[in-house]
Amino acid sequence: MIKKVRSHPSQNEALLFERSSPGKGAWQLPELDVPAVDASVALGAANVRAEIPGFPEVSEVEAIRHFTRLSTWNYAIDHGMYPLGSCTMKYNPRINELVARIEGLAWAHPYQPEALAQGAMEVMARLEAALAEITGMDAVTLQPSAGAQGELTGILLIRALLEKRGSPRRKILIPDSAHGTNPATAAIAGYVVENVKSTDTGVLDLEALARAADGDVAALMVTNPNTLGVFEENIVQAAEILHAKGAMLYMDGANMNALVGIARPGDFGVDVMHLNLHKTFSTPHGGGGPGAGPVAVKKALEPFLPTPRLKRVRGKWAWDFKRKRSIGRVRAFYGNFGVLVRALAYILAHGGPGLRNATVDAVLNAVYIRKQLEPYFDLPYPAPNMHEVVFSDERQAKLGVRTGDLAKRLIDYGFHPYTVSFPMIVHGALMIEPTETEGKLELDQFIDAMISIAKEVETDPELVKQAPHSTRTSRVDEVAAARKPVLRWKPA
Repeated sequence: MIKKVRSHPSQNEALLFERSSPGKGAWQLPELDVPAVDASVALGAANVRAEIPGFPEVSEVEAIRHFTRLSTWNYAIDHGMYPLGSCTMKYNPRINELVARIEGLAWAHPYQPEALAQGAMEVMARLEAALAEITGMDAVTLQPSAGAQGELTGILLIRALLEKRGSPRRKILIPDSAHGTNPATAAIAGYVVENVKSTDTGVLDLEALARAADGDVAALMVTNPNTLGVFEENIVQAAEILHAKGAMLYMDGANMNALVGIARPGDFGVDVMHLNLHKTFSTPHGGGGPGAGPVAVKKALEPFLPTPRLKRVRGKWAWDFKRKRSIGRVRAFYGNFGVLVRALAYILAHGGPGLRNATVDAVLNAVYIRKQLEPYFDLPYPAPNMHEVVFSDERQAKLGVRTGDLAKRLIDYGFHPYTVSFPMIVHGALMIEPTETEGKLELDQFIDAMISIAKEVETDPELVKQAPHSTRTSRVDEVAAARKPVLRWKPA
């Protein structure tokens, strides 16, 4: 039985402020061999202060060791597998970073004249064209800086088109298997949210959709494949139901990593969708940014895209600000350019066949995990193919062990926890998405760890309920941490 995979001894790390000793410095200098100068006279008294209040006083080696040790605490895709479901935490090839650091791209400035920005504009134009081809849509805007902002942009585009047709309508339909940002987006855009139940196989209930799709409905926001990892096999029929009632189909493209090169949303009836470049096209993920959430639309929605738009004028790229129907800007400038460069590098490095291979591998990996772990964990929504697998803790809960306990025990085995308790329609969910990044060896180590934990629950449930055991900090009071966070250090 595996106990630990990658654990190693570590020291508890004091804050730099706690290491501080008055008068200690990181350097020492020889005596001056020139006359001393009074800084307050040379620079002006208003520009000089005696010291930085509360600044830690430590030696150079203490500072170096402190930050080096802290850096080893960070779990990263370079360290091991991220089994987080619905987030597509895939590896970013280093070639992306090299391309993004080309001097002319890295130092491009958004205020450069168009004549000096032709290369950068060409990069964006090529990325727009590539994403349009991949999605089967007619036009793309790169302006939104995150998936949720892309969602809002898409719904505002739908609202603008429906207003032009006479009424923005009142409701947005959202399946219970959608991402949590979808209802928030609809509400921010001024719509009432109405939930649509899934079938017992985890896909859209077409009968329920037909009943809900009345003249008040502006759109359905569907995640495909959905948060259960299941592909919406009835998506074409769903689009037909909506279009017959004058409504539109919005697709949350967060899980596009399971469709690229296999199916194009524009071909199965989607009117507008967003893409998460950090999920599908291998750009930086997390930490508050940078991000990118391009929006792809069908022709009817193109006039409403955010300004400015790229256009060709006498063989040169130019920005078109004169778009009367545009919803306006959704962020400053033209998108997170460095992220866009990385995405185009990823697409060009793979080519069409390579992108398709990545998709096939991502689905294969998810199905492999599903097949290996199905004897040990409850699987409420089985499907032949899935891009992520969602188990429940029903079997373990009978012995008092819940999904959060299992995730914390997984830390002891050297793995980042999976997504806990999501999606909401699966009670006690364990959501796992390996992506195409992981090879069989890494997958087998993860599977062995999960099987080992499942067996521990049977023999010693308290061991799992008290996990993690190998971390610097044992199990914390999560409720107190959320309600009473300590945001500022105070000396004892």
